[in-house]
Amino acid sequence: MKNNGNAESEAQTKQTIADLFDTTPVPPRNTDHFHTVEIRQMKFVPAEVRVHKGDTIAWINNDIVVHDITEEKNKEWSSSALPIGSSWQRVADKSADYFCSIHLVMKGKIVVE
Repeated sequence: MKNNGNAESEAQTKQTIADLFDTTPVPPRNTDHFHTVEIRQMKFVPAEVRVHKGDTIAWINNDIVVHDITEEKNKEWSSSALPIGSSWQRVADKSADYFCSIHLVMKGKIVVE
């Protein structure tokens, strides 16, 4: 005999793809020395971040695919591939353009003032 309570419980635990990949934007955690760039909808948000030398920049992957962050001109630095929901940080030492080497249309800019 089937237990209706068990079927109800099972239905409640089923998740949709939307539930598994929460794309709710994370509020920026920006301070005088810490800056957040969100990766979402195949974009770096904000696309340009203005910082001071020694400030920390954190990129958070809130998209539904893997991304990375790579310095564009000389490939001087690069993150590893960032799975969904993960982040990577770097201390800013000079201005740089960067991009996602997995999705070449994604570009961003660090301006050290």
